[in-house]
Amino acid sequence: MKKTFKKSERLSSKKIIESLFDKGSEQTKSVFLYPFRVSFLEKNTDTPSTELPQILISVSKRYFKHAVDRNLIKRRTREAYRLNKQLLLQKNTQPLPAYIAFVYIAKKIEDYAKIEKAMKGILYKMN
Repeated sequence: MKKTFKKSERLSSKKIIESLFDKGSEQTKSVFLYPFRVSFLEKNTDTPSTELPQILISVSKRYFKHAVDRNLIKRRTREAYRLNKQLLLQKNTQPLPAYIAFVYIAKKIEDYAKIEKAMKGILYKMN
């Protein structure tokens, strides 16, 4: 598997984003592992698929006033996902999520090693 992050893997549909963040929805599942809270929607099919999910990375403007800081966190998160997304395809007994939203909830900028460790843990939990 190529370790790329294509435009087709980015989530940009406002309707789907709203459904990911809808608190009362039964379809939306969530996983928490510091510094991320992850919401995801699973596909409706029962057969495992090799198509990768679309993702969204969100960093709060409340805690990080400067766009430079928010962009740094998003770059680190995107890189950690790009390098470890193959973990979603390994020993996959349930269907892959169709859409994933990574919400950065820490109040300080974590180093890349901590972000990558959390990303690996989240991708294992989603399997």
